Amino acid sequence: MVNPIHTESQLEDLLSQPSDADVEAISRLQGDLLVLGAGGKMGPSLVRRARRAADLAGKEMQVMAPARSTVDLTDRAQVDGLPDAANVIFMAGRKFGSTGNEPLTWAVNAWAPALVADRFRGSRIVAFSTGNVYPFMPVGSGGATEETGTAPVGEYAQSALARERMFEYFSNTHGTRVAILRLNYAIDLRYGVLLDIGSKVFERRPIDLTMGHVNVIWQGDANSICLRSLAHAASPALVLNVTGPETLAVRGIAAAFGAFFRVEPWFTGEESATALLSNATQCWRMFGPPRITVDEMILMTAQWIGVGGRTIGKPTHFEQRDGAF
Repeated sequence: MVNPIHTESQLEDLLSQPSDADVEAISRLQGDLLVLGAGGKMGPSLVRRARRAADLAGKEMQVMAPARSTVDLTDRAQVDGLPDAANVIFMAGRKFGSTGNEPLTWAVNAWAPALVADRFRGSRIVAFSTGNVYPFMPVGSGGATEETGTAPVGEYAQSALARERMFEYFSNTHGTRVAILRLNYAIDLRYGVLLDIGSKVFERRPIDLTMGHVNVIWQGDANSICLRSLAHAASPALVLNVTGPETLAVRGIAAAFGAFFRVEPWFTGEESATALLSNATQCWRMFGPPRITVDEMILMTAQWIGVGGRTIGKPTHFEQRDGAF
């Protein structure tokens, strides 16, 4: 059981704490690591995890993360000016605010990946994508596998698929070793589906059940998989679903928060027969089970809400079924 998290320093320490497998993976990497888009929700803890793993491994490796304010990844000259690196993690992306500014979303999600894939065609690249590229799946199906055909709903999801296709094109054309991670709902106590649901229970606000089922994964576990995926980058590109092993009912998650807060959850709507769900069986066969369980995530999130822990103030909008973000 994870110890209670009451401060951001404790949270950052847990999120960036490398596993033995992380240390082993970093020790085997050749060359430096460049993380692009590290200023988002997951990037800072991933960079710290990589640095801590390299230090524990006694590895002389630079971990570089250019600031978003200093490097525009949609500018070819600036991308060409990035330092060389044998290993690249691409985390840049745009989701919220896409509706009404679709051209910028496509530029960030499709044009920038093309520039980066061209610049680093000789490197290993791990690129984050999203489970939004899949169609809604029947709740009892176990979720979309990597063999499920893509059917993105809305321009954000469509542009995310375009990002994948750019990396796949360079992998196929130039032999670039690539791993594409289709991530569903990483959990950080300051952001995520569990925070959305738990906060509504705590504040006695209604919970929409229309998207009645979800997958979640602890952000630290997702970042661990990212680092270890560098060794599995391949040509043609490896595509891997990254999320927790369970299909979770929103109603059940709310009930767990309700028991903690001694509050009866308030629901609206009815569960749909389908939801945005991914099957990550292949991921867990490759990397083993997650270190942080769903029950632990719910408990930590409830404690965080209870002590008034800081949030980034951005709901996930996981309830959206029209693809508009």
